Amino acid sequence: MSSTESHDSGEQPCFRLEHLPGKSTHLPGKASPQVNSRWNVPQVSANGVHDIEDRILRITGYYGYKPGYSSHKREDGSESHAETPVSETSGDGTAYQTCVNTVLKVLGGLLVVLCISSSWVGTTQVVQLTFKSFSCPFFITWFSTNWNILFFPLYYSGHVATTREKQTPIQKFRECSRFFGEEGMTLRVFLKRTAPFSILWTLTNYLYVLALRKLTATDVSALYCCHKAFVFLLSWIVLKDRFMGVRIVAAIMAITGIVMMAYADGFHGDSFMGVAFAVGSASTSALYKVLFKMFLGSANLGEVANFFSTMGFFNLIFISCVPLILYFTKVEHWGSLSSLPWGYMCGVAGLWLVFNILVNVGVVLTYPILISIGTLLSVPGNAAIDVLKHEVIFSVVRLAATCIICLGFLLLLLPEEWDTVTLRFLATLADKKTEEHGEELTESSIHTRSRSRANGAVSIPLA
Repeated sequence: MSSTESHDSGEQPCFRLEHLPGKSTHLPGKASPQVNSRWNVPQVSANGVHDIEDRILRITGYYGYKPGYSSHKREDGSESHAETPVSETSGDGTAYQTCVNTVLKVLGGLLVVLCISSSWVGTTQVVQLTFKSFSCPFFITWFSTNWNILFFPLYYSGHVATTREKQTPIQKFRECSRFFGEEGMTLRVFLKRTAPFSILWTLTNYLYVLALRKLTATDVSALYCCHKAFVFLLSWIVLKDRFMGVRIVAAIMAITGIVMMAYADGFHGDSFMGVAFAVGSASTSALYKVLFKMFLGSANLGEVANFFSTMGFFNLIFISCVPLILYFTKVEHWGSLSSLPWGYMCGVAGLWLVFNILVNVGVVLTYPILISIGTLLSVPGNAAIDVLKHEVIFSVVRLAATCIICLGFLLLLLPEEWDTVTLRFLATLADKKTEEHGEELTESSIHTRSRSRANGAVSIPLA
C-alpha cells in the first residue's frame, strides 16, 4: 500500500523499515518517523539504547519479555516511585505505631509479671516469718482479707485521677454494682452472691497459710499451681468448655506431681498434711474461679474492685465471729493486742492486697498469659530464698515433682487453637523454604545462561 492511498483513506501514514545492505536507516538531519504500534515494532529513542535493550530481552526471553519492556518498566518505575512515598509513608507509620504499642504492652507486661511474682513470694515468705512469733493462721487470714475493703477506694482514686468525669463514690459504686443484677446491691443480693465467694476465698487462703506451717514455701507455691489444672477439669465438666487433649495431659502431670510430693517424705506426718492443705487450697481456688465465671461472668476492673470490697465487708461483719470462737476455745491464742507482730501482719495483708490488685489490673494492661506466668515465677523465687536464706536442701523427688507441676502449668497456658496455629506455621515455613530453593535454582540457571552467552557471539538483526 502506498502512502498516498493510506492518506486518502483517512488512516495515519505508516512506514515500514526494511533492512538495506550498506545503507543506514536513519537520514541525517531528519526526524525519525513514528512507527505504527500494530507492527509490534518498539519505539526507537534518539540514541537507540532502549531499542537495543528490548531486542536483547526479546531474543533471550528474559523473565517473559514483552515488547517495550525495558522502556515501559523504566517509565512506569519512575511514575510509581513518585507516587509510592505517600502510601508507603502512611503504611510505615501505621506499622511503626503498632509495633511501638506492642513493645510497650510487652514491656509493661514484663514489669507487671515481676511485680506479681515478687508480691506473691513476699507474701509467702512473710507469712512464714510471722509464724515464728505468732502461730494463728486463721487470724492472719481474717486480718488480711479485711484489707480487701480498700480495693474499691483505690480504684475510685485512680479513676478520678485518670478521667474527666466527676462521679461521687456512691454513684460509681452503684454503677459498678450492676453486674450483680438489675436490682443492684441489695441485702438479699449481698448475702446470696457474696457469702459463698467470701467463704471460698477465706477457706482458700486459710488452707494456704496452714500448708506453710508444714512445708517449705517452694513446695506450697508449686502445689498451689495445680489450681490451673483443677480449673480446666471443673470448666470442662461444669461449664462444658472445649476438650483439649494437651490439657488432660497437663492435669495428669499435676496429679503426678502431687503424688510424688506426698511420697517424698512418706505418706505420713506433717509433710503429708501440708500437701493435703496445699492441694485443698488449690481446689477451693479453682472452685471459686469457676463459680465466678458461671454466675457473674466477665467483669471489668470497676466491678471486680466493687466485688473485692464487698467481700471484705462481708468478712468483717459475718466472719469476725470465727476468730473469737477460736480464741475462747484456745485453738488460737493471741495474747495481748500490743504483743501481736503488727509489722509482719500488715506486711502480709499489704502484699496480699497488692498481689490481687496487680492480677486484676494486669489483665487490663497487658496479656493475660503473662499474669499466669507471674504466678508460676513465684516457684523459682521461693526456691532461691529457701536455698540461700533458709539453707533448705531439696530431695531429688521433690525437685522432680516441682518440675512436673510447673511443666503441666505451662501446658495449660497453650491457647485452644494451638495445634491449628502450629500446623499453619510449619506449613508456612515449608512453603517459604520451597520458594527459596526455587529462587536459588532460577538464579543458578540464569548465571549459567549468561556464562554460555559470554562464550559465544549473538547476532542482533535490525528487524
